[in-house]
Amino acid sequence: MNPSHLFDFEQSLKGKRILVTGHTGFTGSWASLWLTLVGAEVAGYSLAPDQTPALYDEMGIASAVDSTIADVCDYAPLKALFDRFQPDAVLHLAAQPLVRRSYREPVSTFAVNAMGTAHVLEAARLTPATRAVVCITTDKVYKNNEWAWPYRENDPLGGKDPYSASKAAAEMIIDSYRASFGKTDGTGLAIATARGGNIIGGGDWSEDRLVPDFVRAVIQNTQLTLRYPDATRPWQHVLALVQGYLMLMAGLLGDPAKYSRAWNLGPQDPRNVTVREVLEDLSASWERPDLDYMKAPLPEAGALALDSSLARNLLSWMPPWDTRRVVAETANWYRDYYASPGDAKNISLKQLQSWRADLAATGA
Repeated sequence: MNPSHLFDFEQSLKGKRILVTGHTGFTGSWASLWLTLVGAEVAGYSLAPDQTPALYDEMGIASAVDSTIADVCDYAPLKALFDRFQPDAVLHLAAQPLVRRSYREPVSTFAVNAMGTAHVLEAARLTPATRAVVCITTDKVYKNNEWAWPYRENDPLGGKDPYSASKAAAEMIIDSYRASFGKTDGTGLAIATARGGNIIGGGDWSEDRLVPDFVRAVIQNTQLTLRYPDATRPWQHVLALVQGYLMLMAGLLGDPAKYSRAWNLGPQDPRNVTVREVLEDLSASWERPDLDYMKAPLPEAGALALDSSLARNLLSWMPPWDTRRVVAETANWYRDYYASPGDAKNISLKQLQSWRADLAATGA
């Protein structure tokens, strides 16, 4: 994809039948919004939202997509949706995405993240219309050596906590399907994996995440407890990742041999930004809650960075906002939402259009 034609990926997906697993989640809701905006026909398969409020409900995604509420671990209803909808491509987001929950629920985390992925790939393999699957894993699939340089796609995978290990297992399943059943001649299934960093943005109310915890502390006037204030993370706006996912999907449909592989989608900002710095920027854009620090938190990686040069050079993936802009726009979304709670879809569309305008300017 040439940088002078950054919106070719949107035109490529117009009119396509796209199945989004995990469409009721934070990222799935933003992906569904963008796909419907560009004229794709979207079906979703996911559990119901597990928190209130939920972006899926607030943006009215159910009225815009063909929605099936079911578990990705249940193969029969998943295959039935594939049979009925006959998607051209799949965006597989359904997952148990929380590190701390994985310590409490390791077996279900492995079931959803590993076997759920196998179910999606098997259903896609057996569906004649389906030509492309983009599977979303995480930066945490890498064996983390706490070293100073970023991880590249060919670095060893691993994971000590159940979440990271489950996503590394999913990558092995994906590699097996790509090697055993994938076709790159345009007539069969092409599979890409996307390994992104810590996603932030408006509409995330998940447990045990910095931005939602910050929002709850501000709205409820309670104390915010930090686990690792000096840990660095590859902070990214949700739209940066969704942009990358849609560009990969368009690439798989157009040139499967080139795009059927693993891709890092890390932030473009070269600075290492700590949890503490993100908190300060959120506070500067909205309000500052009282702080506390967790004693003896569960183990988490202290340093994570991704080398995304492959995506920049071959995919022309160039998100337009740096980390400070990402944090400010995230705080702005929540501030505007709580000022007008019934206007989440318009707030989100306005931010998406701002992203697209800045993306167009960047590629000019």
